[in-house]
This record gives sequence, C-alpha cells and structure tokens, in this order.
Amino acid sequence: MGRAGGFFRILRPVNSVMMGLSILVGVTMAGGFTVGVPLTALALAFVTGLTLTGSAMVINDYYDREIDAVNEPGRPIPGGEVKPNEAVTYSLVLSAVGLAAAYLTSVQSLAIAAFSWLLMMIYSAWGKRTGFLGNLMVSTCIGLPFIYGGVIAGNTSTSLLFSALAFLSNTGREVTKGIVDIEGDGARGVKTIAVSYGADKAADLASAFFIVAAAASILPIILNQVTWWYMPFVAVTDAGLIYGAVTLLRDHSREKSRKVKNQILYWMLFGLLAFAAGTLL
Repeated sequence: MGRAGGFFRILRPVNSVMMGLSILVGVTMAGGFTVGVPLTALALAFVTGLTLTGSAMVINDYYDREIDAVNEPGRPIPGGEVKPNEAVTYSLVLSAVGLAAAYLTSVQSLAIAAFSWLLMMIYSAWGKRTGFLGNLMVSTCIGLPFIYGGVIAGNTSTSLLFSALAFLSNTGREVTKGIVDIEGDGARGVKTIAVSYGADKAADLASAFFIVAAAASILPIILNQVTWWYMPFVAVTDAGLIYGAVTLLRDHSREKSRKVKNQILYWMLFGLLAFAAGTLL
C-alpha cells in the first residue's frame, strides 16, 4: 500500500472510528439529542475519540515493533512503511489534536480525555508487559467513551451500564489477542494469561468474559433503559459473542483465535448499533 497506506493502517481506522462513534452513542444514550447538544460539540467529541484512539494505536505499534517483527511482520513499522521516529511524531500530533478538541468541548471532557490518553500511554510503555492488568487498562479506555458522551449530555447514569458491557466484551477480546501473540509476547517477557498459564486457560477466561457480557446485555431491557429496537441488534451481538466463546473452547489455535479476535470487533460494532437504536428510536 506504500507509505501513505502505512500511515493510514497504523491508525487502526476501524478501531479509531468506533471509539469516535462510541462517544456519540454515549451522548445519545444520555438523552443528548433531546436536550439539544450542539453539533459543534458532537463533531469535537468524534474528533477526540478518533484521534486519541489513533494516537494510542500508533504509539502501541512503536513500543511493540520488536514483538510485531515476530508476530505481525506485515504491520507498518516492521514492514518499513512507517519509521519508528515518524510513529512517535505522528502519535504526538494526533494526541494534540484530540486533547485540543476535548478542551474546546468542556473542562470535564478534557479531564476524561486526558485520563484516557495517559492510561493508554502507560499501557503502551509499561502496562502491556503486565498481561491481564494491561488488558483491564485497555478495556477501561474502551468503556470511557460512553461516560464521556454522558458528560457532554449532562447525564452519566444510563451510560455506566453500557460502559460496563463494553468493558467485559473487550477484556475477552484482549485475552484472546494474547493467544494470537503468544510467541512474540513470550520472547519479550509479556506476561499475558496465555503466556503465564497456557492458551487453554486464556481461552477459558476469554470465553467467560464473552458469555458474561452476553448475559449482562439483558439488563438494559430489565431496567427499562432501551426501546425494543435494542433487541434485534443486541441479539446479533450476543450470538457473535457466544459463537466466539464456543469456538475458542473447541479450538484455541493461533489462527482460530485470530479469527475470533477480529470477529469480536464487528460484534462490538453491532453492540454500538444496539445501544444507539435502543435509545434513539
């Protein structure tokens, strides 16, 4: 794809766009469209989510460049499309844009954005090597956009539950990713569940998180926080999470785990649609 393609791919555009959309969904869940949150604030919120996530993805690839040379040699830095020093500069520029957008939104927004950014920087520089603690750090950042959206709309009560569901789903995905990266992580002393206890134990734990997330997804219905439009979309998400859990329990080979890890991202996207449909329609 060339250098331009490398700078695009290193952002993990699907992940980055999803985080921007997650904030907008958080605004929706908190009744932001009812209270009339300005379009400028919505645009700034999306930019904050997209650029700060992109920044985290880029700096993570910088710190992981030696691991990726073993696990994922086709990624932009080990593949030569993006130089390490360029990745650092790129991440700093994205960080500046994201934090500036948060500042222009509100002081509270800046505080949440800065906390999330700091957590991801700590994760990339140190936290990843801790294994499961690092997984929890990433999942915290995945859940924060919903709370961020709630702050913009002036109501965080509804967004807390959806933040928890995102946290559970993503933790399962992070543990699954440890199975995929077991060779490179082991060589670099990254103490993931897969490295420390074996791929079978990691598959058991990841599956448990997927199943708990699917089971907990009925709580918004029980608590009367969503309309019936939530149900068809969340049914797809839950089916995908359960399928991923069953797949891992049957076969937790590297290739099968990679497939599950990638699929979970799209089931989480359906979850976003469920949250949006259930609170907007």
